[in-house]
Amino acid sequence: MKVLVTGGSGFIGSHFVRTYLRDHPTDEVVNVDVLTYAGRKENLLDVEKNPRYSFLHADICDAEKMSAAMEDVDVVIHFAAESHVDRAIEDAAIFLRTNVLGTHTLLEAARKNNVKKFLCISTDEVYGHTLDGSFTEESTLNPRNPYAASKVGSERLAYSYSQTYGMNVTITRSSNNFGPYQFPEKMLPLFVTNLIRGKKVPVYGDGMNIRDWLFVEDNCHGIDLVLQKGKSGEVYNIAGEHELPNMEMTRTVLREMGKGEDMIQFVEDRKGHDKRYSIDASKIKGLGFAHSKPFVVRLKETIEWYKQNEWWWKPLVK
Repeated sequence: MKVLVTGGSGFIGSHFVRTYLRDHPTDEVVNVDVLTYAGRKENLLDVEKNPRYSFLHADICDAEKMSAAMEDVDVVIHFAAESHVDRAIEDAAIFLRTNVLGTHTLLEAARKNNVKKFLCISTDEVYGHTLDGSFTEESTLNPRNPYAASKVGSERLAYSYSQTYGMNVTITRSSNNFGPYQFPEKMLPLFVTNLIRGKKVPVYGDGMNIRDWLFVEDNCHGIDLVLQKGKSGEVYNIAGEHELPNMEMTRTVLREMGKGEDMIQFVEDRKGHDKRYSIDASKIKGLGFAHSKPFVVRLKETIEWYKQNEWWWKPLVK
């Protein structure tokens, strides 16, 4: 089987490329990435010489290149997206172009090339926030920032192609991913790399916003399960099932790195900052999903990776 991965040089996409090649030893993977600031070829140095891996430097909004890339492809797994909420608040235009128009370009190319399966990667942020309970796949979508709204547009376009054209389309919505190779504008790598350099960690508002932490390779396992067993037109939540207020996560990182709370710097809260994300993962558990290791083990491994791989992140920080 030949699989085309969009955004395969980004954080989650690169982990998926790596784990998919490992777990499917006869399949081929084509990575399509435009290599923005967060998509880096350095993320896949360990697989770039694999004969079953190939890289195409291209924009997913380029209809001609996307159609040509899919001529002999069986499956498309669509990760490519602008994803940083703060950047979307400053300027939403590129989010709409990449996340909505780019998805449309891919869907059209897949439809015209009779691609067998199209898996669209989304986020728990499409539900908005909740103070009680957890969202299921049937919950109302209520995005509260431009990034989340653009992801609703992306995944609902994909869903519409399953209903209108009969394409085999599935969608995953994951909680807050963490792990190696995450660009250091996101909370965990920002905190770890700051502390390594003796800098304070910025905490929004009162630090009581709650996120559910999912190790990136567990997310990749869930995505692969949906690829193999998911039903067309269906959505699958992939949860970390480890909810923490940001302050508790901050204190955990400080303890792991031998630092005190004097290294915390409270900063002005993000505009429209969602209070709590929480999703119910019962549906994907029915496909066999389970976490590989406890959260605290994965957190220690992640912190250690950043300590051991300054070559990767030092060129990215100020």
